[in-house]
Parts: sequence; structure tokens; C-alpha cells
Amino acid sequence: MTFSKVAFLFPGQGSQSVGMGKDFYEQSKIGKEFFDRADQVLGRPLSKICFEGPEEELRKTWNAQPGLFLCGIIGYELLKAEGIEPAAAAGHSLGEYSAFYAARVFDLAQGLELVRVRGEAMNEASEARKGVMAAILGLEASKLQEVVKRASAKGIVTLANFNSPDQVVISGEPAAVEEAVALASADGAKRAIMLPVHGAFHSPLMSSAVPKMKAALEKAKLNDPEIDFISNFEASPVLNNEDVRHALSNQITSCVQWSKTIEAFICGGVDCFVEVGPGKVLSGLVRRINREAKTLNIGTMAELPGVVSQLKA
Repeated sequence: MTFSKVAFLFPGQGSQSVGMGKDFYEQSKIGKEFFDRADQVLGRPLSKICFEGPEEELRKTWNAQPGLFLCGIIGYELLKAEGIEPAAAAGHSLGEYSAFYAARVFDLAQGLELVRVRGEAMNEASEARKGVMAAILGLEASKLQEVVKRASAKGIVTLANFNSPDQVVISGEPAAVEEAVALASADGAKRAIMLPVHGAFHSPLMSSAVPKMKAALEKAKLNDPEIDFISNFEASPVLNNEDVRHALSNQITSCVQWSKTIEAFICGGVDCFVEVGPGKVLSGLVRRINREAKTLNIGTMAELPGVVSQLKA
């Protein structure tokens, strides 16, 4: 099968798992070089945490974020070494940093520095204001908005990710999110489950991280994207480096418009999505958004040959 336009998608926090990137490190020069560089830049054994855990340590924002960033860009570099480059890219929340790397907005050193600042700033925000997230599946948008409104009596809770037509993630203070989960279940949601993340991302509880991220982005050397790019923040094209700064500083507290992002790509002619990084969460969401969409995955070395052969066919 021949594809006319391929988009690379990069997962965000929640897709991490103990062991991620280990085969990249052990079986590729690129993987070893990038993880060794990250350990040096961050001043801690990130590689060991990604490869061996424990899970609770990997789940922490300041570990999960650079780990996922690395796995995404290593996967991209392995495909690039095979002569495969995307025509478009996007990332889910933290995944936008890997996607911007693939769009050549910044290099490894600059990307690591930005992700380090983001992870630490969001970790500090999470520690200062404890929060949680939950996924609500199979509940009409109007009913979910009413659920969130009612649950707000228990504290801050907001819509955080529009992942697909039947999956929305909520975020906020524990009591309010737990109340929303209970109300959603009672109102007919197919599933309402708490997520394995370390804070209330994409909610007002993250507001203290925004000034730190803005300051880091202002100092950063950023290029204009070299390929088509749709942002999480507004599901709109990112055309230049100022758009990059705007998108990355605003996405911390804003809702992820993932459904609209994928729909925009499909309207723009994308006929194959390659999820680059751990897990298959984004591939599943793409198929929920459009059943006809073709998806491929490269999260391990074992998956690389099959993806390469299909993309080169």
C-alpha cells in the first residue's frame, strides 16, 4: 500500500512504562548516545529509571517527561536513518516536544533543556497543589459538561483532553475529580477510570509552571517548523517560532484538542499515522476518531523493520 502523506504522532505522559527505550539503548548507537547524553545533561540516571523503574519513580513528572521525549526522538531518528521522514507531526501534550524535534524546531540539547524545565516546573506545581486526572468514556459531551459543573462543588475540575469523540479526560483536585467519576458512572458513562499520572495536568492547578516555561522558551533558540504541524492548544497550524512559544506555554493549563488535531490532518491529506514512542494509545485514539485511518507503531526495535517495510512499499 502506498501512502501519499504520513504524519508522525508522539505520545505524552501516561504512556510511560518500565523498560521503555531499553532495546533502543542496547541495540542502536543512536539510542545509547541520546540516553547517555540525557543522563549527563540532567545529572541523574534517567536511563536506569526508564529501563528498571521502579514504576512509581518513573511516573514522577520530572522523570516521565524527559524519558518519553527521548524515546520519541530516538524512534524518529531510527526511521530517519532508514530514509523515512514525516510530512507532518503532532504530539499529545508532552509529546509536542518530540514532535517539534522531528519538525527541526530545536536540537537534542535544546529539547532536553526545555523538557527538563517543563518536567521540574510541573512537578513543583503538582507537589504544591495535589491533583489527579481521569478518563471518561462513552458519555455525551453535554452530559459530561454538566457532570463537571456539578462536581465543581467539591473543588477545581475541568475538561483536560478531548482525545476522541467518546473519550474525554478531566483534571483537577482529587475530591472534585473523584466526584465527577462517580457522577459520570451514574449518568451512563461506559467507563470512568483514574489515570496513572502525577498531577492535574491541563488544569488551573498547573498555573505556577507557566511563567517558568515562558521564560525558558523566550531564551531558547527555536527554528520555524519545516513540516506541517498542528498544535494541541488550538488545533491550528504552527507556522513559525513565535507560534511554537505560544503553543508550548499555553498547553500546560489548556485543554488538549486531540480529536480536532487528527481531523485537521485528515482534511489536509494525511492517510497514515505513525505513533513514535512507547505504547499504542494514540493509534487507538486515531481509529476512534476515524475508523478508516491507517496507523503504524514504532516503540521498540522489534517494530522497526515492519514499519520501515510498509512505509517504503
